[in-house]
Amino acid sequence: MSRSIDSDAEFSLMRSFFWPIHAHELKKFMPMLLMMILICFNYSILRSLKDSILITSAGAEVLPFIKMWVLPMAILLTVIFTKLSNRFSQERVFYIMMAVFLSFFALFTYVLYPLRESLHPHETAKVWSALYPSFKWIIVLCENWIFTLFYTMAELWSVIILHVIFWGFANEVTRVHEARRFYSIFSIGSNLAAALAGLCGILLISSEMTFGLEATFLAGSEMMQDAIWQQKLNWIMGLIIFCGLIVIALFRWTNKNVLTDPCFDDLHQIKKLAKVSRKKKQSLRDSFNYLKNSKYLICIAILVISYNLSINLVEVIWKDQLKQLYPAKTDYMWFMSYLTLCQGIVSTITAFFMSNIIFRFGWTFTALITPITMFLTSIGFFAFLLFRESLGPVVTTLVGVTPLAIAVYIGFIQNCFSKAAKYSVFDATKEMAFIPLEHEEKLKGKAAIDGVGSRLGKSGGAFIHTGLLMFFHRLSDSSPYIAAILLTVIIGWIVATKSLGRQFGALAASAEPDSKEATSYASSETSQSKPIGTIKGAVNGNA
Repeated sequence: MSRSIDSDAEFSLMRSFFWPIHAHELKKFMPMLLMMILICFNYSILRSLKDSILITSAGAEVLPFIKMWVLPMAILLTVIFTKLSNRFSQERVFYIMMAVFLSFFALFTYVLYPLRESLHPHETAKVWSALYPSFKWIIVLCENWIFTLFYTMAELWSVIILHVIFWGFANEVTRVHEARRFYSIFSIGSNLAAALAGLCGILLISSEMTFGLEATFLAGSEMMQDAIWQQKLNWIMGLIIFCGLIVIALFRWTNKNVLTDPCFDDLHQIKKLAKVSRKKKQSLRDSFNYLKNSKYLICIAILVISYNLSINLVEVIWKDQLKQLYPAKTDYMWFMSYLTLCQGIVSTITAFFMSNIIFRFGWTFTALITPITMFLTSIGFFAFLLFRESLGPVVTTLVGVTPLAIAVYIGFIQNCFSKAAKYSVFDATKEMAFIPLEHEEKLKGKAAIDGVGSRLGKSGGAFIHTGLLMFFHRLSDSSPYIAAILLTVIIGWIVATKSLGRQFGALAASAEPDSKEATSYASSETSQSKPIGTIKGAVNGNA
């Protein structure tokens, strides 16, 4: 833009914390913020809902198996996204992908779920389970194929819609000097969306409105409980579809009324170059070629894979404990909604300070908050889980609850703070790392990292759990080995973060040499190391 780059000195101390946005930026910023909030609102509800439906129906042991299945689906959708990007504009690809997800959610809620008993092959599954007991959990997933499909699509909402499509769009229209201020507010908005989603989940699940079901079913009967759950599911999914339609409308308005402004001429030039480059067929292989030849992109990939691997290793064990404590769908959904609410509150409080943390302490310090939080909270969870037999009676005597409940609530704290750190600082710092890259590296590298890398981390955790289940048969028995693997992963995560921080500082200064903010990044990140050099050198990993 022709406007000069303004610093935080133009804002008061309070405004720099809560609203460091200039008036001329609101037309672009507000639609993006609202889209971010609604997409994250849907993601937070879907995350609680998919676990409530699948785990209470099939058991937590199926999670490692389904997460391995989600990886090829993520690859397939990433290939589809890449091919659509080669053929259509970014705007049209957005509409197509949103339509696919919203149509499926409507089909699941109003057609497939009500017919689940007739569509699920229960009797056939019993026969196959007796013949092939070693494949029990895979058979269970096939038996409950409607729930498996819903879990997969709910997982891919965050991968495709949030990380690949929305963040790809945001990175395209946001500059480095804007990102520190914009992304800190995006982080706050996403965390408020999580808190709101948790609150909505609690209110909908806790609601005693049955809309005349008492006249049809015997009060308190299993059939009535199923009917009540179906009713609540209809309201929840209807809300998700409605929010998705608003996102589409906001994206349409932004493209027609914001990005046509003359101040975005340079961005349109980038898009024109992108259209020319599409004549050369972009494939998923191209994306991975950029990834393997770039030390910078490899470091980002390690961060994404490490987070998803770490959280998956802990979550599967914790959700097994949670299912034992809350076996009913409504109870499980209520607890998960309460967790989402707490995560949103903690994340929001943290996100208010993120902008100033990055400005004062640098990108590396901020990015290290997530792995260190994961390390400290995981120690507490595994320490009690591994020594529950000796610690359980003492703690039960002091607080008056069972060891199972204590394990669940310690895991609750671990999950709450780890996810809060992820949503408040990890996502924002990771997305900032993409901004200084050239268009091709940004587009293809992001597609590979967010489209496949995140799923690779979760599937890697699932593969580890699956292998250990073959020997130990129970998730709790494999906990010591999971703890050791987790420690190794987090150490590698920290090393990659430090390396990426040094490279990001040099790239930010090179990309916007006239920006005082970018220069401050470079000085803070490279003060203890040698400069990396030019953008080309850093991107190619030759620095």
